[in-house]
Amino acid sequence: MKFSFVSDKIPSTGAIVATVTDGGQLSTTAQQFDNKTGGALNRAINSSSFKGKKGELLEILAPSGIENSRIILAGLGNPNELKATDFENLGGQLYKDLSAKGEKVVCFCADDASVQGASGDNAGALIAYGALLRSYRFDTYKTTSKNDTKNSLDEFSVFSADSASTESAYTELSKVAEGVFFTRQLVSEPPNELYPATFAAQAKELESLGVKVTVLDESDITKLGMNALYAVGMGSERESKVVIMEWNGASEKSTEKPLAFVGKGVTFDTGGISLKPAAGMEDMKFDMGGAGTVFGLMKALAGRKAKVNVVGACGLVENMPSANAQRPGDIVKSYSGKTIEVLNTDAEGRLVLADVLSYTQEKYNPRLVIDLATLTGAMIIALGNDIAGIFSNNDTLCEQLSSAGLSVDERVWRLPLADCYDKLLDCDAADMKNIGGRAAGSITAAQFLQRFIDKDRPWVHIDIAGVAWATKEKAIAAKGATGFGVRLLDRFVADNYED
Repeated sequence: MKFSFVSDKIPSTGAIVATVTDGGQLSTTAQQFDNKTGGALNRAINSSSFKGKKGELLEILAPSGIENSRIILAGLGNPNELKATDFENLGGQLYKDLSAKGEKVVCFCADDASVQGASGDNAGALIAYGALLRSYRFDTYKTTSKNDTKNSLDEFSVFSADSASTESAYTELSKVAEGVFFTRQLVSEPPNELYPATFAAQAKELESLGVKVTVLDESDITKLGMNALYAVGMGSERESKVVIMEWNGASEKSTEKPLAFVGKGVTFDTGGISLKPAAGMEDMKFDMGGAGTVFGLMKALAGRKAKVNVVGACGLVENMPSANAQRPGDIVKSYSGKTIEVLNTDAEGRLVLADVLSYTQEKYNPRLVIDLATLTGAMIIALGNDIAGIFSNNDTLCEQLSSAGLSVDERVWRLPLADCYDKLLDCDAADMKNIGGRAAGSITAAQFLQRFIDKDRPWVHIDIAGVAWATKEKAIAAKGATGFGVRLLDRFVADNYED
């Protein structure tokens, strides 16, 4: 889809979108079109239930007096309460609605629309950004229906008083969208196509943006002593990998240590010898969602030339049952030197993260660590499919993430860590066991990870099990891979850590 930004003239072809606020108050452009059409807009409002509330749309087909195919009146609600996400959602809503109608061209008139309390946000750019986010569609393997009306929209223009500023704001946002799309694509790929080697190869795409990429193969993994990670992939014919991505965007004078983001990348999770039930196992292709998010974040940060140094580290494995697979009761020695009794081979993601977390801290000494993983089904029971759970040893980080999440509508909720939960991992045969029992499963998983975090190192674990994949569409995303976390963490970095 082509985006353009104009300020001299509203196109005379395709659909026009003009805004209306509470009580049916027409925007400047909407009033002009009402005058051109002999009052058609006000007549349409008066003969309908449309009140200009947030999310309401009213369509007027081919009104006399103009050449456009239709005018869409878009309700904004109370103009004093508009947030950036309201405009993003409206852009996504318009994309879906007009595409379903077979429309090919649309112009959104953003003349007097503004985001309240955020002078840096540009309403026109956010509308286009929302439409762009909604346009993503996973149809790589479709052979018969790629050109149906669901994605008919070819051109999306924005009319505003300052088209240059709007275009500049959109360009930066579009780089974040590219990161979101990268994540959505990776998470959507079938497991016969996306496995550790092919996943690692995707990181090479980032090199053109200036990201340094290092891929560790199994010989490197075993030589380094990443035995916990290696044990998870022993049952698979696919060789495990670790991918390290470095973006150095801070000024040369900066003495700040890098931020580190660590992702779980289990490209398919059968549960191993502790085999999962067959029903729903196909969903385990997105058990690499944490790594997918880290890949997308690195693309977003590098794409918009973020002024910060960042390391992205991901452990990529496939968890399969075979004669070579690790067994319940095995004891492995992790990269940190701590030993783990594996009581359940389906609690494998924490083993992968344990080694990558330890390695990343030792090699890069980051000023903070955030890990992401589709780690526990218990998280879905706790928070459902709209909010991610976070666990942390640092109040400031949690506050920063919560604020960023509210800004982009990728919300997080902090859950507790405490000694009473940590003790559930104590073990007679090794330093710890990899499960703490059924109760508080998400918390004990986080407690396990915390055992591999250096003392005084600011750290957050984000469990995205419930939010990485959606069975219901949202305004800016169709059903399927959501790309959750890319926008959240990009905003977190932008608001708090760039030069």
